[in-house]
Amino acid sequence: MSGAVINPVNIRLNASTVAFLLGHSQSAVVIVDQEFFTLAEDSLKIMKEKSQGNFKPPLLVVVADESCDPKTLRYALGQGAIEYEKFLESGDPEFSWKPPQDEWQSIALNYTSGTTASPKGVVLHHRGAYLMSLSNPLIWGMNEGAIYLWTLPMFHCNGWCFTWALAALCGTNICLRQVTAKGVYSAIAKYGVTHFCAAPVVLNSIVNAPSEDTILPLPHVVHVMTAGAAPPSAVLFAMSQKGFRVTHTYGLSETYGPSTVCAWKPEWDSLPPETQARLNARQGVRYIGLEGLDVISSQTGQPVAADGKTIGEIVMRGNLVMKGYLKNPKANEETFANGWFHSGDLGVKHPDGYIEIKDRSKDIIISGGENISSVEVENSLYLHPAVLEASVVARADERWGESPCAFVTLKPGVADKSKEQELGEEIMQFCRSKMPAYWVPKSVVFGPLPKTATGKIQKHILRGKAKELGP
Repeated sequence: MSGAVINPVNIRLNASTVAFLLGHSQSAVVIVDQEFFTLAEDSLKIMKEKSQGNFKPPLLVVVADESCDPKTLRYALGQGAIEYEKFLESGDPEFSWKPPQDEWQSIALNYTSGTTASPKGVVLHHRGAYLMSLSNPLIWGMNEGAIYLWTLPMFHCNGWCFTWALAALCGTNICLRQVTAKGVYSAIAKYGVTHFCAAPVVLNSIVNAPSEDTILPLPHVVHVMTAGAAPPSAVLFAMSQKGFRVTHTYGLSETYGPSTVCAWKPEWDSLPPETQARLNARQGVRYIGLEGLDVISSQTGQPVAADGKTIGEIVMRGNLVMKGYLKNPKANEETFANGWFHSGDLGVKHPDGYIEIKDRSKDIIISGGENISSVEVENSLYLHPAVLEASVVARADERWGESPCAFVTLKPGVADKSKEQELGEEIMQFCRSKMPAYWVPKSVVFGPLPKTATGKIQKHILRGKAKELGP
């Protein structure tokens, strides 16, 4: 109604990155929860220091929350912030607002989660947000009155547009201050949650939660939408065993969040559960609102054969694609080459038309001239009973150029430090039974995995660690 563009900011970023986003987007108003006020304040200080006397501070609005320490709110008000409810009271109730003149007008700005280089500002238009808000409930079979749990942050592609979808459905929003497996289970039991979205890393914490944090069996079927990284079929299988119905989708900030879905086929119902999970791990077919989806050869630009083997780049086009990156003509030219949006994800097209990601173009491991899909190696690692989380990157190899290096987090209480050597060898042996010999990780490194605020494993950090290890 105000004609503004919303830019939801990731609360886990540091002050200098937030300062960059606020400056790059030329934000005029900053609305901040009282818990994160100092982050906003520190960011604005950095902007002021860099501005050399030309700084025009944005309007600063703080949202109060009774469950937070009142001291932080008092501090914010003392620093000149205005409290949200007070700010609303200052509005004109007679204001006659006008809808956008054109659907191409911008509605939101989202900075990419930065698993690669510096974040790019994705500009979204009203038409795409509208189509995605209606596509989501149709794809998922959500009905009026759905009870939706916010396990997915709203700063991640505007919560995949569910903020708007729930308004369209008269749904109920249940919010958590911290996302924990215990919080998810208790919200299902207490509020009758019917739907939630989450990255695979969150699903992993739900299936591996200690029994005292769970409330099982579930009181009713709970629908879960997952995207954000290719989910291991072992995690999908474990979720379905616990009574969750998982819909697997795939998309990017540039496509308003999920824009393909692994649409469930009735004939899969009679297959063994492990086979179902493997089929459901594919990224699937295009959303209702997306006009074009294909896998094209990076050499010829032509669609690849639907043989489940030939690798190409996943491309999209249509109304569910962004306007472009803010103030970045070079990136726009590259990403929209030849009339397609280029995702940078490598995949195959199966004979049934379903696409499946094999890797990010920068994550593919090339060993002795052969391509190795890090995603497939990770899927096998997740089948090992001791493995909680796994990520595979290329490590320099004197003989083969590159070989797979697995970074693994073990399940709690599995082994102590002294047994890691044995366990590493056992994991490699396990992999040998599951994949071609040259795919087997030549090194296994134990420890926690670095993640972005949306739960994506930061492979660029792991690549750095692999580089430090040497060949």
